[in-house]
Amino acid sequence: MFRRIEPSAPEGGPALTFEGREIVFYPGDSLAAALLAAGIGALRQSPVDASPRAPYCMMGVCFECLVEIDGRQNQQACLTPAHDGMVVRRQIGARQLP
Repeated sequence: MFRRIEPSAPEGGPALTFEGREIVFYPGDSLAAALLAAGIGALRQSPVDASPRAPYCMMGVCFECLVEIDGRQNQQACLTPAHDGMVVRRQIGARQLP
């Protein structure tokens, strides 16, 4: 399991919301790193068999970390800087087309 070398992010620091849960993170964290540090592994479900998928490469190559950020689907959590006030949800299956 992913574990930080330094202690947990301090209370009162920047925070985002993931599936209704508040996640405090260090400034400069990617969204994927912030979620992994909070103990959240599965960020999406495969559109093929609904299996849980988690960040793998952490550099934008594998697309296993796709999430919905502030209502926008198909966002790569590993390439997105975490920002105070973000609202993040798991992506279930393939993105919805308009």
